[in-house]
Amino acid sequence: MAKAAILEQVGSLTIGEVELADPGPHEVLIDTKACGLCHSDLHFIEGAYPHPLPAIPGHEAAGVVRAVGSEVKTVKPGDHVVSCLSAFCGHCEFCVTGRMALCMGADTRRSATETPRIKRLIDKSPVGQMLNLSAFCEQMLIHEHACVAIDKDMPLDRAAIIGCAVTTGAGAIFNACSVVPGEAVAVIGCGGVGLAAINAARITGAGKVIAIDPIPEKRALAETLGATHTVDAMADDAVEQVMKISGGGVHHAIEAVGRQASADLAVKILRRGGTATILGMMPLDCKVGLGAMDLLSGKKLQGAIMGMNHFPVDLPRLVDFYMRGLLDLDTIIAERIPLEKINEGFEKMKQGTSARSVVVFD
Repeated sequence: MAKAAILEQVGSLTIGEVELADPGPHEVLIDTKACGLCHSDLHFIEGAYPHPLPAIPGHEAAGVVRAVGSEVKTVKPGDHVVSCLSAFCGHCEFCVTGRMALCMGADTRRSATETPRIKRLIDKSPVGQMLNLSAFCEQMLIHEHACVAIDKDMPLDRAAIIGCAVTTGAGAIFNACSVVPGEAVAVIGCGGVGLAAINAARITGAGKVIAIDPIPEKRALAETLGATHTVDAMADDAVEQVMKISGGGVHHAIEAVGRQASADLAVKILRRGGTATILGMMPLDCKVGLGAMDLLSGKKLQGAIMGMNHFPVDLPRLVDFYMRGLLDLDTIIAERIPLEKINEGFEKMKQGTSARSVVVFD
């Protein structure tokens, strides 16, 4: 039996009880210790991205392994782990060409003919597992390729946000963009993902690191995490400010909001040959593009799902960055809340004034 926040219908979460199956050969049962609230969860909760219901959201988590299946080789009971939604199969085209984040993970889920991983406690009806994890629950039953063991000295509430926000934001800097020391970087949106990108840009030795956000509190957080300059995203001359600060545009513009206006802004502030990287979950009808002069100027536009991570390698390195004082996860976490206050946490997210809320399980 495990307590979980269940999405019964679009709008809000309901606290209920579920039971998880025994681990299959390649599955891992984890006692969830902490889970961050991500804007991607809110997209599902509000119905902007459809998903079969009922289901348990949550995908930014850390915990302790309770049991493993007979074929599991990567973790063992007692290990501290971080989960990652980009579970990989290891043998598809994307995996074998080093683009694990693009793997569709077909072999990492149970088939429709198998016993579901999660059921309601009362009537044994199935509950959907969202993004292969369903981490708003006291336990997770996931494929071994959806988690990685980490240093046991790492605080698990901080480790949790590495599983999505930091992997996405820092991964964009390290993997998708390969930022070179001295290059100018602009980050649009200073939530958890954007702040992680700013922190990572500082780690890489980027020259100008420009944080763009309409909320003064977020811009102040960005400065703490390494922004050299800040710009109000709502200013009429925002583009001109960035051009002046960067000396003609940035080498990399990171969009970490998921809005049409911020994606268009990312393209506008590029210098010749610059790259705009879209991380936010855009409304499904949005389109972002490059004009004729953008193309003639050698500008590039790309998506970078989950920062194009190689998480079995990247996550332990990010933990090491934190332990060495390079990665500032403490500033990114705004509050720690019990599962029962999860809807309040998402309401606070909608206000947009603070960074990450993290559910902490007993």
